[in-house]
Amino acid sequence: MRREETRPREQRPGDLPALLRAYHYGLIAGEPALAGLLAWRRRRGKEDPVRLPERTGRPGRPRPAGPLVWAHGASIGEALSLLGLVERLTRRGFTVLVTSGTRTSAELLARRLPAGALHQFVPLDAPRYVARFLDHWQPDLALVAESELWPNTILALHARGVPLILVNGRMSERSARGWGRTPAVARALLSRVALCLAQSREEAERFARLGAPRVETGGNLKFDAGPPPVEPEALRQLQGVTQGRPVWLAASTHPGEEAAAAAVHRALARTHPGLLTIVVPRHPDRGAEVAAQAAAAGLRVGRRATGGQPHDKVDLYVADTVGELGLFYRLCPLVFVGGSLARHGGQNPIEPARLGAAILTGPHVRNFAQVYGALERAGGARTVRDGQELTAAVDGLLGDPDGRRAMARAGAAAIEAAGGATDRAMAALEPFICQLIIAGRFAS
Repeated sequence: MRREETRPREQRPGDLPALLRAYHYGLIAGEPALAGLLAWRRRRGKEDPVRLPERTGRPGRPRPAGPLVWAHGASIGEALSLLGLVERLTRRGFTVLVTSGTRTSAELLARRLPAGALHQFVPLDAPRYVARFLDHWQPDLALVAESELWPNTILALHARGVPLILVNGRMSERSARGWGRTPAVARALLSRVALCLAQSREEAERFARLGAPRVETGGNLKFDAGPPPVEPEALRQLQGVTQGRPVWLAASTHPGEEAAAAAVHRALARTHPGLLTIVVPRHPDRGAEVAAQAAAAGLRVGRRATGGQPHDKVDLYVADTVGELGLFYRLCPLVFVGGSLARHGGQNPIEPARLGAAILTGPHVRNFAQVYGALERAGGARTVRDGQELTAAVDGLLGDPDGRRAMARAGAAAIEAAGGATDRAMAALEPFICQLIIAGRFAS
């Protein structure tokens, strides 16, 4: 049976809250400004110039025949958290269109998407861009990760009768207060979400209070994420180069945290002869800046992006490449996870914990509070408040291999015990899949 075209029902922006109407019509009138924004981002290297039309809804490839699920994750973490669902859905016979908004996430997904899945950049939330995107891809089901509630996209999906499911839903108390200041807008958007799978009971209650009609607690998909891939030969080569040296990693760092890592190295170099500090900046294009900063602090620096190696003449190694965190997590038994001394909200500690590293973090981890709570309760992670405490923690754990290994085992066990969100999400999706089968969306 051929798939029927999805025809949008008439939208009535006049029935929407005034603020939502202003947003809707403002982005219609503001298309020239959005084009200017995309041009500016392209000049800054934040957009792929070859694929820039995708950001205005113009497709980069034909739509495959058959049923299609659209799965969206804004950036690296959100997109990678969807991989378990993507794999399950492709095995069920769906093509899965995965969208994201950053070049780095696109590069990683190109390596990690399974057969039957493809990537496009998500269009900006202008009505004409979204309509163009949906006219071409005609999704049968839409999944959005965490908190990506773009109004015009939600309205367009609802008008076309495409069920929208929020997976791994995240709603902090702070975000809930913000939405609560415009309750009519929150209710108008969330009432159009067919199902909200929240990460925790507290977040489920916040979504329900704001107007989501059907909310369940599904857990955190990131606990189910498999370890990042690694090139075995690259790992063997780095293990050979660094053999016998004490080594620690500052991963996914933000401005200010690289300086803290350099200060740790300077303070501990005599106590731990041969010490190697590896820094992986959250944004690899900052590699030259990070290297220059460390060199100005008197350290001998190597950069992976320019072919440097962490040999015995290098104190601090800047790993400013894309898609190699799995390599460095396997290399380093002790990892400070960045975005946490800087007030960014933290980065994901699940991958290094799963790969057997003891975890250090700063106090600012609101984006991963549930994950860090599980790790700290098990004794698999430790919080440091500033650079001095980071120095003391690195010093202590480098000097206590047994304690470090016990901490790593506790962290890995905590991550394993918290899994199961992918199974729960697929169970929640089953009624929607059955409806597509009944509606004849699957080819016979």
